[in-house]
Amino acid sequence: MQPNHTEMIVDLRQMIIAIETAVSFVGMNDTNHGKRVGYIASQIGKQLGFSDADIQYAFELGMLHDCGVSTNQMHANLVNYFDWNDAHIHCEIGYQLLKNFEPLSKYAVPILYHHTPYEKLVSIPLSMRDARMANLIFLSDRIDVLAATHYKTDILLARQDILLTIISNYNNTFFDPELVNTFEIVQRSEAFWISLDDRHILRYVWDMGLINNIQPLNLEQIKQLSLILSYIVDQKSPFTAHHSLRVAELASYLANLYGLTGIQCKKVEIAGLLHDLGKLHTPDNILEKQGPLNEVERSIMNQHSYETYEILRHIKGLEEIASWAAFHHEGLNGGGYPFHPQERDLSIEARIIAVADVFQALVQDRPYRIGMTLEQVLGILEDQVLIGKVDKSIVDLAKKHSNQCFAIAKGLDSSSDSIQLYRNL
Repeated sequence: MQPNHTEMIVDLRQMIIAIETAVSFVGMNDTNHGKRVGYIASQIGKQLGFSDADIQYAFELGMLHDCGVSTNQMHANLVNYFDWNDAHIHCEIGYQLLKNFEPLSKYAVPILYHHTPYEKLVSIPLSMRDARMANLIFLSDRIDVLAATHYKTDILLARQDILLTIISNYNNTFFDPELVNTFEIVQRSEAFWISLDDRHILRYVWDMGLINNIQPLNLEQIKQLSLILSYIVDQKSPFTAHHSLRVAELASYLANLYGLTGIQCKKVEIAGLLHDLGKLHTPDNILEKQGPLNEVERSIMNQHSYETYEILRHIKGLEEIASWAAFHHEGLNGGGYPFHPQERDLSIEARIIAVADVFQALVQDRPYRIGMTLEQVLGILEDQVLIGKVDKSIVDLAKKHSNQCFAIAKGLDSSSDSIQLYRNL
């Protein structure tokens, strides 16, 4: 099927894997939790006799279940406490993020209740399927939390303690007895536990990613998904809140001034929304440091645009947008990071996003300084033109329309549809 001019053919399964990859970065030292939860849930579902469609649904739900997590501290609390009092917060955020995005809305309700104990879940007016899937993910999630410290070492010895903990303390209270009993059967196989090792779980997810779920999504749907991802990034730190949105708005405005087509302007906006995805893997203490970064911290920060590229490049249909987003710190003079492309390889779209990113970052308050004035911003951009880092023609456009650019970058113009959608997340 050929897309019309407002559609892109993308692989929704790969998008789900990309969301999980982005969210898993928050865990810093454990980037496979969602993958393992998806695997555990799919194996329990298979033993229960789920259809192939429901097995894949359970896998994808496991991959998406923590999409409401965006800070290191929240992730730490979820993995360090079996029953954390504030676990419901990320469930509610995940529900809000997905409920109005039609391609993924079917996962919203189970995500909302995936930390609700079974004894409470049975009294909530949910469909039997949603309730079962929510509790399946809760069980799978807690299994992984209990097992995580034993992977690669003594998991085959520790598995019985994990099972006894769940049965003796939480069976019929937190978890549906049928699911617990089914897990007891599944876990008897050493292969089940060995498969949870990083090497094997990555292969499993890779294999699942080869099961195509190709769908035509219109640009508005891709933009909505991008808003979801940018929201997750921007919630990571109060000092980056709304950065992705405003970069996207400013980049789209500059692209329009430059004369790009409406479709290209929309794609530039999407790339702007996604450009900082890799910052999910940057420690909170670096993003929020009350002062300039030292050499080590800067080297860590400089990895984020490559991480953005790694998240996006595997999604069929988004290859072009992935490169625009990943090049936002590259310079025409070969400076910047992390790829150092030749000037001829920096598309006009990537150049526009680079200018928008610098402009917005400078006007925004940061932990170590207040936002700069318009005059200061234009002076820095002119300096970057002189050393050959950014495109002069785009900076000239920003100077010619400087007041409007400043308003967009500061968030003073709140009339756009993107801002309205963002506020509804």
